[in-house]
Amino acid sequence: MAAPVDDMFSRCVDPAKASNCVEVRFIDNVKGKGLFAKKPFKKGDTIFIERPLVSSQFLWNALYKYRACEYCLRALETAEENSRRLSGRAALSLPHPELCKVRPDRHQPCPHCQVMYCSAECRQAAWEQYHKLLCLGPSHHDPDHPLNKLQDAWRSVHYPPETSSIMIMARMVASIKQGQLGLLRNLFTTALYEESLSQWFTPDGFRSLFSLVGTNGQGIGTSSLSQWVHACDALELPSQQREQLDAFIDQLYKDIDKGHFSCTCSLCCAGNHSCVPNAEASFPDNNFLLHLAALSDISPGEEICISYLDVCQRDRSRHSRHKILRENYLFVCSCQKCMSQMDDADLTSEDEEEVEGEGETEDEMTDV
Repeated sequence: MAAPVDDMFSRCVDPAKASNCVEVRFIDNVKGKGLFAKKPFKKGDTIFIERPLVSSQFLWNALYKYRACEYCLRALETAEENSRRLSGRAALSLPHPELCKVRPDRHQPCPHCQVMYCSAECRQAAWEQYHKLLCLGPSHHDPDHPLNKLQDAWRSVHYPPETSSIMIMARMVASIKQGQLGLLRNLFTTALYEESLSQWFTPDGFRSLFSLVGTNGQGIGTSSLSQWVHACDALELPSQQREQLDAFIDQLYKDIDKGHFSCTCSLCCAGNHSCVPNAEASFPDNNFLLHLAALSDISPGEEICISYLDVCQRDRSRHSRHKILRENYLFVCSCQKCMSQMDDADLTSEDEEEVEGEGETEDEMTDV
């Protein structure tokens, strides 16, 4: 069930500004609602900044010891700790450590289950929103606790490397055919059932819940190291020191990655997919704040579209793009690019078929 239009702006950092910049309109019974500009935007402009309704670290990511705030997902590792863990170089020292913005002295654990937050404010916000119910207390490491069994069941059907939450939920919908959703629903019911919410615990309600998250979710990437790198880029250094620092960073990035999470946003989810998007979501603040920025100039009244495909996928044939969108997001795209290519043969090239074959093998290993 869609949120009322007025409520869609409530999670924005500046609701009044966002409501003056964009609006949500009903398009038709096929596309449903869409996001439209109310003012002109230049390429690179931030359209709005939004807090998610709910967010969570990927389970395998947490198992690999990436430490992040349980509420806002801000990295808890310093840039140096992050680079040491992921590079396997325990003695690694980063130049200019003062540029790292992580503040361990502000970190706060839940007094009951010891999960960590970046601040007392985040700990309180999480407790008020959901953690009071989900806190495991002394059962945090008990493998027989229903919530821990639910998480183990998820990991057993979805292996790393993990992707965006949209991809995760879309793969979950596919698991209906293999009987996995029934198992997860039973564990979900045991852990969280409440009579007033009983419609979400039926087989059809649980499928609807996963479909809702699948189509409205957004992947997040945070990294204290990436913030440190941006701060290093802004330093004014002699040319030789700049070259040395750039070479150090280039080598470091060969061995590391960001922490990955998922969230569900109310306003950004109103944006439809296009194979030629004019906007893109990112998380430059190293937390769960979503920044929607213009990829091109946008005129008043123009629909604001994001893309569910990555850059390489968007360059593939119409048939290949439709195959990915149909299998993972359960719809057929009718964007301007797809319509202009509608007379193209419904076949992929031999090269694309080879890539698809490789991709399907990887999907079977990582996402199903």
